[in-house]
Amino acid sequence: MKLSEHLTSSSAAALSHPSELDGLRLTPHFTLDEMCKTSANLDNVPNEAQVENLKRLCGWLEKLRRRYNLRYVYGKMERSVSPPELGGARGGLNEGMSGASSDHPAHTGTPPNLGGEKITPIIINSGYRSEAVNKAVGGAKGSNHLTGCAADIRVTGIEQLVRYATILLDISDESQEDFDELLLERSPKGTYWLHFAVRPSGNRRKVRLMNG
Repeated sequence: MKLSEHLTSSSAAALSHPSELDGLRLTPHFTLDEMCKTSANLDNVPNEAQVENLKRLCGWLEKLRRRYNLRYVYGKMERSVSPPELGGARGGLNEGMSGASSDHPAHTGTPPNLGGEKITPIIINSGYRSEAVNKAVGGAKGSNHLTGCAADIRVTGIEQLVRYATILLDISDESQEDFDELLLERSPKGTYWLHFAVRPSGNRRKVRLMNG
């Protein structure tokens, strides 16, 4: 199977260089590029199986994105305002924003007719990691990041961390699909993030509060 069949963009048949990740879309609001970014000065290009895992993971992140914004962005607004459809490539939360092709930190703006409310994007700190990248950043051996099954999601603080985790648990319960890891993590400096992983099979539904 060609790699292009794993992507919503049919322009790429194979990947061999980081520049080829640019613009390739895994789901309507997540790109391969943002799921492979790394601070390490190393190539970080997934193979076809890892891309498929990333695509599965981003399916969960799309649901998280949609629910969080319905609940905590549109939910704060007047009941008379009807939100546009949030699940598709058109009419979604990024519709009408300058350069809004994915949930990238730079993609901040105000959708039309929403009373000045800003969209909350899902920002990925770390997604897929090659063996070299995982070693360079001190990742665990056997990490789900190595197979493209995990993402570390940036949060503004513990409140957003708990809300993200709650939504993902709700999604799992309602869909009756398990995830592998849901880790609420905190660094020694007090920075929080959410580690979320979904495997093709053998998911353990591991929920932990982790202190670094």
